[in-house]
Amino acid sequence: MTTHTQPLAIDRNRLLAFDLETTGPDPRTAHVVSSALIAIDGRHKKERNWLADPGIEIPEGATAVHGITTAHARENGRPHAEVIAETVAAIRRGWGEGRTLVVFNACYDLTILRRWDPSFEILGPVIDPYVVDRAVDPYRKGKRTLEALCGLHGVRLDSAHEAAADALAAARLAWKMLGGQPELSGPDWREVNALQASWHETRQRDFVAYLERSGKDSSDVNTLWPMAVL
Repeated sequence: MTTHTQPLAIDRNRLLAFDLETTGPDPRTAHVVSSALIAIDGRHKKERNWLADPGIEIPEGATAVHGITTAHARENGRPHAEVIAETVAAIRRGWGEGRTLVVFNACYDLTILRRWDPSFEILGPVIDPYVVDRAVDPYRKGKRTLEALCGLHGVRLDSAHEAAADALAAARLAWKMLGGQPELSGPDWREVNALQASWHETRQRDFVAYLERSGKDSSDVNTLWPMAVL
């Protein structure tokens, strides 16, 4: 497998969109329920989906978000470890092909992959529309969910909280952002990743300061991107 240790420019027409649906909001404890990857070459898309049996009960709150019940996952899902392994292998293959991985709120999804596969590491470019939006428009009021950003930027979101639909919507956002933010299309993907990491850290440290001024606990705030330390 080829990995890109040499400088590689990001091509917004060659993307690999990624999303997970899981058992809960904390990446340190969440199990994967579904995974989706979409390889995008201009107008051509190749989609791959996995349904996993997470090995635990899917909480009602999680089912209310993505619609997948414990019974359905157990009856129809693949073993959790296999879904993780195949997802990680496909992401590595995408980087080897020169693709940019697009993940909305990457710290969540990629931290989950690292939790279940400690060998997972960043071997290529990542674009996170959530981090980019917070950096380029920091004072805008309102939600910064995928659905909210799609509405703001005029991007179609076909079925929110379905892994493949969310992944495709994130790719559409990234395509627009890569076209409008020259600093995201630099000659070396490592510089682009480092820029997003810096943006994320700045915003998170501001949040830590706010919590501390308010007398609230800030110990769970993650300042690292695109993966938290477990």
